[in-house]
Amino acid sequence: MMKLLLSLLAFLLAPALSLAQEQAPVIQQETLEIGTSTNEIAITSDFSGADLTVFGAINDADPILLSKGGYDIVVILEGPKAEADVRRKERVFGIWINRQTISFEHVPRSYSISSTRPLEDVTSPQELNSGGIGVAHLRISPVGYFGDASDVATFRQAMLRLNAADGLYDTEDDGVKFVSNSLFRASLRLPVNIPEGTHTVQAYLFKEGRQISTQNLPLNVVKTGLEAQLTTAAHEYPLFYGLGAVFIALFSGWFASVVFRKN
Repeated sequence: MMKLLLSLLAFLLAPALSLAQEQAPVIQQETLEIGTSTNEIAITSDFSGADLTVFGAINDADPILLSKGGYDIVVILEGPKAEADVRRKERVFGIWINRQTISFEHVPRSYSISSTRPLEDVTSPQELNSGGIGVAHLRISPVGYFGDASDVATFRQAMLRLNAADGLYDTEDDGVKFVSNSLFRASLRLPVNIPEGTHTVQAYLFKEGRQISTQNLPLNVVKTGLEAQLTTAAHEYPLFYGLGAVFIALFSGWFASVVFRKN
């Protein structure tokens, strides 16, 4: 009898439970959308650097969390990756020579990062290391080195420091601003010596210290005009380029001697 009553009760409650499940609110995950002020940077002979503006929006953002500053945005412009050699010079008998070299792979040739606030305030070091976010957290590894691990750290820091000194690595702790509600704008600095090739714009959305969304866009950096023609000639026709350079040097020397010849 008891089993019959329980079965009947379950049968009567089943539609109500099903209706409650159907009416339960679905919590949507926040996502990012981004766009850039341009998708190509042209390097001419008078190029002196530029600023890239990245616009974006947070979809399905929580208004309360927005008002409390619970969302953070990190935007990165990462250049083409290549292998880099770092050399340590030592003075031997009064002459500076290269004594030790460590090669690193997957090194961004340029790296510019902007965020809503300092990275250490955005999330944990573990999260930054996991995503390779920030100059200090780049996933750069040595190639074929089996020596002292402390040397690797020293050479790595030297490489990052030199790239920063050359303007290739740049960090802006407040370069991302919310302009209205969930809309934001980021400014990234492009150095005068920015490398040619395909760069990547990367945007990360953090919610209370946890990364929840990311978006990528390509950015092409190309040389144009006479500089592009000279670069193409140097790479595709090195012999003729070299002969031309020698001829121009000889002609310039001869012409100067004629112009400034004393009577």
